[in-house]
Order: sequence, then C-alpha cells, then structure tokens
Amino acid sequence: MKLLVIGHPDAVLGYSLVGVDGRPATNIAEANQALDEALTDSNLGIILVTEDVTAMIEARMDDLRAHSTVPLVVEIPSPEGRKPGQPTLNDIVLRAIGIKI
Repeated sequence: MKLLVIGHPDAVLGYSLVGVDGRPATNIAEANQALDEALTDSNLGIILVTEDVTAMIEARMDDLRAHSTVPLVVEIPSPEGRKPGQPTLNDIVLRAIGIKI
C-alpha cells in the first residue's frame, strides 16, 4: 500500500524528498479534486492531509475521518507547525495505525 500527502505545497515538497507522492492544494477545488482522485486509487493505504487543507474542507474531512477505513485519512500539522492543543505527529500515527515512531 502507498502513502499520499495532500496539502500545503511546502509539505508536499518535503514529503517528496523522502519518496512520498503528494498533491499540493491551495484552495477548496484543488483539495476536493486531490481527495477525489486519491479515494479512487486502490493502491493507497494512507492519505495524509495538512491542517490548512483540512480547515478548507472541514465537513468532508470529518466524514472521512469517521467513515473511511481504506484508505485511512489522517490530518497532519501544516509546515507552520501544529496548532496549540493539537496532538503531535507521533500521537497521530500512534492513534491511526498503532505504531509509535
């Protein structure tokens, strides 16, 4: 199974440096299009979405977090860092797939 990141262009660039494919999204249309394409890819196991993109499509993300099992959709911090009170990336991965990194 593959991993895909959707989000802030800087985050997508950073993940691409370690071999993770990504789709930059700077507006609602790009975010929805990237998610639509990702959800139809049977090879994807996990979709990482940055907080800034999640904020643009909050209702859809809430639904995906509640109902999507494969691929698993996980919110990650934006390049600016996580918001106060939000879990760390380690906490997110542990909760999502049960592995502590």
